[in-house]
Amino acid sequence: MEPLPDNPYLLLTPGPLSTTKSVKQVMLRDWCTWDDDYKQIVETIRATLVQLATPTPGYTAVLMQGSGTFCVEACLTTAIPDKGRLLVLANGAYGRRIARIAECQRIDHQVLDSGDTAPPDLDALSKALAKDPAITHVAVVHCETTTGMLNPVADIGNIVKRFHRTFILDAMSSFGGIPMDMAQIQADYLISSANKCIQGVPGFGFVIAGKRELARTKGNARALSLDLFDQWETMEKDRGKWRFTSPTHVVRAFARALEELAEEGGVAKRWNRYRENGGLLVSGMTRLGFVPLLDGPYRSPIITAFLRPDHPDYRFKEFYGRLKEKGFVIYPGKVTEKDTFRIGHIGDIHPADIRQLLAAVQSAMYWA
Repeated sequence: MEPLPDNPYLLLTPGPLSTTKSVKQVMLRDWCTWDDDYKQIVETIRATLVQLATPTPGYTAVLMQGSGTFCVEACLTTAIPDKGRLLVLANGAYGRRIARIAECQRIDHQVLDSGDTAPPDLDALSKALAKDPAITHVAVVHCETTTGMLNPVADIGNIVKRFHRTFILDAMSSFGGIPMDMAQIQADYLISSANKCIQGVPGFGFVIAGKRELARTKGNARALSLDLFDQWETMEKDRGKWRFTSPTHVVRAFARALEELAEEGGVAKRWNRYRENGGLLVSGMTRLGFVPLLDGPYRSPIITAFLRPDHPDYRFKEFYGRLKEKGFVIYPGKVTEKDTFRIGHIGDIHPADIRQLLAAVQSAMYWA
């Protein structure tokens, strides 16, 4: 068998991201979705995800085909009953996407939008829940990769539970890369994806939920393929069987990625690596004259947004192209208020890679 070729560049994005050769290697084998060997892989993944989420008993994991957004939509449209009302805390594109899903699915909802560069307004959240008893669910994005902001989800969870509402946490870009205990955060649902901090490849996502909370959602779903309860019930009864064709190669890659997470030393060790990557990046880019969009206390170890250089000759596409030629792919900005670009520091990325990136950035600054 020919060895796998090296990637032509590193993906410095919030996902899909650069993966190890060993994660890619295991996708070379085919699997049968009905076979007990494959179903055991699925069950091991489910159990491991719950262990990563919390040591508290009473939780379960459901895998769902599609991108992370598919899982967000599956969770919202299954968890929220017809007479439910959703409150969305938004401070970026992905919080607003939750609201857009609610709009498309005709879920009654309200949005508290604090803008792209401010954390959620906790006082406004308390007032909204006190004023409107019809609100049944609250949703927020943990790491808003529009800007790289890490939202105060433990504080949000405390407020939500003080008012006895259901808490939905979009931990798409943080789960597996930032230590968390969903029971302590008081999240009823936690949503993430295979191609984020676990360092798998795209193709499915997952929802970790309290069993009692999930059991109450039977019959709520607004779509057949996105019925989270039905997917969970099938996986429980048939021990790892998916209702419809599962992304077998992606699942096997994710199982390997979970093994590599454990080999690295777990979430805390990976978090330390991501933080070291981010610290090196910010300090190095600052020395080169770039300005981070967010102040230090708000920046996550996942991705950093930088303001557009204040120079008339700067063009993002030109800068992007020069970096790509040198082996690095960065992300365009997504902020509505300011012109930015973003650099992710998760995936199979290490401090040595960040140092090489900084050298490439310096040589790619054609306008300086």
